[in-house]
Amino acid sequence: MQKIPFVSLEQLREIAKTYPTPFHIYDEAGIRRTARAVNAAFAWNPGFREYFAVKATPTPRILKILHEEGCGTDCSSLTELMMSDRCGIAGEEIMFSSNDTPAEEFALAQKLGATINLDDLTHVDFLEQTLGFIPRRISCRYNPGGVFQLGESKEGFQVMDNPGDAKYGMTREQLFEAYRRLKALGAEEFGLHAFLASNTLSNDYYPALAAQLFQLAVDLQRETGCHIAFINLSGGVGVDYRPEQPANDIAAIGEGVRRAYESILTPNGMVDVAIYTEMGRYMLASNGHLVTTVLHEKHTYKEYIGVDACAANLMRPAMYGAYHHITAMGKESLPCDHKYDVVGSLCENNDKFAVDRMFPKLEIGDILVIHDTGAHGFSMGYNYNGRLRSAELLLREDGSVELMRRAETPEDYFATLVW
Repeated sequence: MQKIPFVSLEQLREIAKTYPTPFHIYDEAGIRRTARAVNAAFAWNPGFREYFAVKATPTPRILKILHEEGCGTDCSSLTELMMSDRCGIAGEEIMFSSNDTPAEEFALAQKLGATINLDDLTHVDFLEQTLGFIPRRISCRYNPGGVFQLGESKEGFQVMDNPGDAKYGMTREQLFEAYRRLKALGAEEFGLHAFLASNTLSNDYYPALAAQLFQLAVDLQRETGCHIAFINLSGGVGVDYRPEQPANDIAAIGEGVRRAYESILTPNGMVDVAIYTEMGRYMLASNGHLVTTVLHEKHTYKEYIGVDACAANLMRPAMYGAYHHITAMGKESLPCDHKYDVVGSLCENNDKFAVDRMFPKLEIGDILVIHDTGAHGFSMGYNYNGRLRSAELLLREDGSVELMRRAETPEDYFATLVW
């Protein structure tokens, strides 16, 4: 099975004349289409907002496109807050969810009017000491502990993760104490946030998470008297990195959350609760490619194809053993009868984009498209071995190409050094 790139070989050859490979390229039409599908799936909830996770793709042009489609930003650091502000995103359009947070970051979040999402009970006092008060609107992150397991979905995939090992969020007891203390310190509107599993390929994940949070919200409002204004389902909705995997159906996911809302919140009189999401991966992953050129072929104990990209451009395969589909452009119809490792140039043996994968015969100069790199691709880049991060390009809806971030130069690499 194959994935179809959103850009053609002819386009890539023309683009490479101005912007040499490797580069990341993003599909504006696809980004807007995805954002509109998410908004449509949750249109039943008047207060719905997608807060795009900036950490997935911290690129101002993309944040502005998503903002035009009604999305806010989910920030977790000082610079992500600054980037949102410089993109014209501010106030309740920003959700600030961080952990082990420095005081200056809480201070900037408050200055920008962001909704602060507290990760730990001790942060209640820390925030009050930092700001001198508690904001009127505040959120807390919940960690139920144990193992989250969804079982077999109709797609045949099992969702399982281990919140008990995660450093994020509060226990149930801490959460109730935090709400009471925040209310006593002046908070009036409360949010609830949780993240239980990553990259799920099941339409049942969000509804199952929502049901847990909805019931918890009912208990919190009843026992603490706090007004629950919103519930943030965070991220976790995944993408089909492998071509044989079924894609999530965002409309079905939104409908499942609606059913949980109407069966749990509505009967308890909580009919004004806004639903928020933070789907960085779902919003951008499939709308981005890493484009690279074959530089070398090596014949030793295995067959290797060396490309001009490396793990510094896309870390996920080296870090997680993550699968990313690769298309040999112009050879899509040829039989995949050659087995290769596709590798980069780093002095680490895990710098491999593919291991023992079948391709058509590859040759020096071939252009390869590595799929689903639009989230957690460029953003996880680094400069090991002195490798420089690549350009980021936007394929606009009219077919033109826009430079969003230039490629690094050696002078960028040396700029922070004191000789």
